[in-house]
Amino acid sequence: MPRHIAIIMDGNGRWAQQRQLSRIKGHKAAIPAVQETVQACVDLKVSCLTLYAFSTENWKRPPAETGTLMALLRQFLRMEMKTVTDYGVRFKPIGDIHELDAGIQKDLRAVEAATQKQTGMTFNLALNYSGRGDIINAFKAAVNAGLPLDSLNENNLSDYMSTAGQPDPDLVIRTSGEMRISNFLLWQIAYSEIWVTDTFWPDFRRKHLEEAIWNYQQRNRRFGGI
Repeated sequence: MPRHIAIIMDGNGRWAQQRQLSRIKGHKAAIPAVQETVQACVDLKVSCLTLYAFSTENWKRPPAETGTLMALLRQFLRMEMKTVTDYGVRFKPIGDIHELDAGIQKDLRAVEAATQKQTGMTFNLALNYSGRGDIINAFKAAVNAGLPLDSLNENNLSDYMSTAGQPDPDLVIRTSGEMRISNFLLWQIAYSEIWVTDTFWPDFRRKHLEEAIWNYQQRNRRFGGI
């Protein structure tokens, strides 16, 4: 079983387009997929789950769409507060959270604080996230902490990444059939196995997650060796 699963949730807009719906309705239809995936990972005893919800590049979308995404985020946090608490999930937002709306920041920090002592699965939600930015921020934090430049290495720089203290993702899943990483966890996925499905994110369910895990379990991870 992979310890850490990371998912690039993609295809909401195309899902809606196929049904002659607005992109906003596609984003709304994605919430049940998030709920079922979190629940399935808890059931399967996955240690860490990271969902890529909003990248720094997503701000290029129309304001109406980004505004709806942020509203849906607040709705999701309020809906799922009891669920993550009941199942012992530890919630951690990652990304440049300080650049988000003050109300969203407050909601994110509230859920994070309420679950920080939980000992179950860690649920990372990547918001306003950039893999390159994560590396730059880690480097700056290491320097600000007084770490000499000539002593920087893979191990101690990892201590300053947004996912510090967590295992790197074993499995990266991307929905919608796109074959890109999209600036996601660039440092952490150096040796991750990647599984792509044509399924759009709103249609993603536990059976798709289990298919990805089964595929992962058939692979021989060599980490650069033979």
